[in-house]
Amino acid sequence: MFNTVEEYLDALKDEMKGSDSALVQDAQADAREHLSTAMSVAREANPDLDETVTLQKLIEEYGTPEETASAYKEVERRTSPVIKQPVKPRSFLGQVFGVYADPRTWGSLLFMFITLITGIIYFTWAVTGLSLSISLSIFIFGLPLAILFLLSVQGLALLEGRLVEALLGVRMPRRPLFTQRGLKLLDRLKALVTDKHTWLSLLYLILQMPLGVLYFSLMTTLFFFSIGVMIIPVAQWVFDFPTYQIDSVGYYLPVWTLLLIQLGGFLTLTLTMHLARAVGWLHGRYAKALLVKE
Repeated sequence: MFNTVEEYLDALKDEMKGSDSALVQDAQADAREHLSTAMSVAREANPDLDETVTLQKLIEEYGTPEETASAYKEVERRTSPVIKQPVKPRSFLGQVFGVYADPRTWGSLLFMFITLITGIIYFTWAVTGLSLSISLSIFIFGLPLAILFLLSVQGLALLEGRLVEALLGVRMPRRPLFTQRGLKLLDRLKALVTDKHTWLSLLYLILQMPLGVLYFSLMTTLFFFSIGVMIIPVAQWVFDFPTYQIDSVGYYLPVWTLLLIQLGGFLTLTLTMHLARAVGWLHGRYAKALLVKE
């Protein structure tokens, strides 16, 4: 017997204990939206209804917490992850050089390159929106502006979560958080301001720019340095380019060193790919900690 929607959601969370936190958030968001919307429609149709009895009927139609949790777990089990984790090689060389065949490596590398762009967009929007919301709060139109800004923060957080899941392979929420309809502007603003998830999402958006600059600078430097070192032997052998030039005098490296240089460049590139995959793994956990609501 559940007297409120919140009691049902707590029971659903208990039934999904041990499941991925993003999956739990999706299940709770769907249940909250369905039950809250159905209750609102029932109240409008019959203001004198018994809410407890009505809620029980709605739960019977929607499913008990056990049934709902089981259904979501089954769907999650059958849903293939966006990036499948390859079988871990048994040999040492397979573990070292298998990084090139790991889609998570390339996804992480792409994510770190585009984070510079998304980070600038997020930072600009977050700082501008926050400044305008605070400075215009003394005016009447400042209230709806603040609400729209905080809702946009949650929307950008959901969008970023989809990007993280697609490129880093970390399960993120796929449903927007339910916003209760019919609330007054002040009540809606209060709900957004008191929600810890709103401020954690805003913090994430602001920090994406410095992280994007760091990721882009680090990966660009290491990646193109490795490629450049590997090109040196090709340039000297094939195109007769000197390795370095001083006062219009070209200097060539001994032939026996060229193979070592190319090998060194390849090993540096391999370490760079391992670093990219490790950074992607860390960022995925960091995004999950800030963008997934408890």
